[in-house]
Amino acid sequence: MIAKETIIEAFKEQFNQQPTIVVKSPGRINIIGEHTDYNQGFVMPAAIDQYIYVAVSARNDNELHLYSADYKENYQTALNQDLSNAPDWSKYIIGVSEIIQAKTSKINGFNAYVVGDVPLGAGLSSSAAFSSAIGFALNELFQIGLSRVDLAKIGQQTEHDYVGVKCGIMDQFASIMGKDNHAIQLDCRDLSFDYVPLDWENYEILLLNTNVKHNLASSAYNDRRASCEQAVNWIKEQYSSVESLRDVTVEQLEEFVLPKSQDVYTKSRFVVEENDRVTKSNIALKNHEFDALGRLLFEAHWALSKQYEVSCDELDFLIENVQEIPEVIGARMMGGGFGGCTINIIKKGNRDQVIEKITPLYKAKFGFEPTALKVSIGNGTSFVD
Repeated sequence: MIAKETIIEAFKEQFNQQPTIVVKSPGRINIIGEHTDYNQGFVMPAAIDQYIYVAVSARNDNELHLYSADYKENYQTALNQDLSNAPDWSKYIIGVSEIIQAKTSKINGFNAYVVGDVPLGAGLSSSAAFSSAIGFALNELFQIGLSRVDLAKIGQQTEHDYVGVKCGIMDQFASIMGKDNHAIQLDCRDLSFDYVPLDWENYEILLLNTNVKHNLASSAYNDRRASCEQAVNWIKEQYSSVESLRDVTVEQLEEFVLPKSQDVYTKSRFVVEENDRVTKSNIALKNHEFDALGRLLFEAHWALSKQYEVSCDELDFLIENVQEIPEVIGARMMGGGFGGCTINIIKKGNRDQVIEKITPLYKAKFGFEPTALKVSIGNGTSFVD
């Protein structure tokens, strides 16, 4: 947690004035439902108690004066300028600003200061927290009147059009709509959702960061999405009502996709089966069947690794070894893949014991340690008190 006074002082140092608004937007975990969001499927994310903070003030001109404390970098521009030399972090601010401006014509010049404590590249969706925070801040600064769901969609569009990642809506939705001690059972087709109470009592969440950084834009993320779309197109030739893998059965994949491509079949089958795991996990949580939930998490990990092929040696090593620890009831890789964190559901009070068991094994294998992160489930985007 970064104190509001600290952010205000840093803002004044950069811009010689007080910020008008200071907001925070959380990172997120995803209990289960990976790579289903961009296939109109089901997911179960939750907001966490680590944030991206944005402080803003209006300017008297049309310029955007931006500063990232994490990158220790200034950038000045205006709307609708060439972005070829813009730092990557600035594209989230510029993208959100230009999309809101195109929709409402209400954005003017502003100063923005950004700082965060969401680990970058850990699969905790720091980028979605960033776009949600800037959208919320500008919406308030210029009194635009956009809804939270509008802001989630704008964050997603920013990733698509300005960053080059064809992400689903889950990360932005979780960041902006999160609720304390609840997960969100989200239908990514129509954005209907339920808050699912996380009555852990005897359990807690431990994240283990592989400390392998990943960049979704340069990874195979977009290739996976293309495979899913290809499967849908092949089935759509026979069933015109099919819109996404959400509408598809394993039998249809076997009949219409497998004969054309083993690879496309394997990856699309993962999505169909992952949707089923989310539904079963929701039931398990509501019935307090935590062992069943844990088994589903382990199953999901190995499907992500072997079917969808978005894991890596470090992630697989962590899961393989925590499966041998009785205090861990379930675990899987989390996020887009190719690094980042594992999410582990452990019996309460055993955090240090689990870390002590896994750390030396990991270091002996890879030469460096994983980082343990304890997170709590919190509320979505809000003003900083």
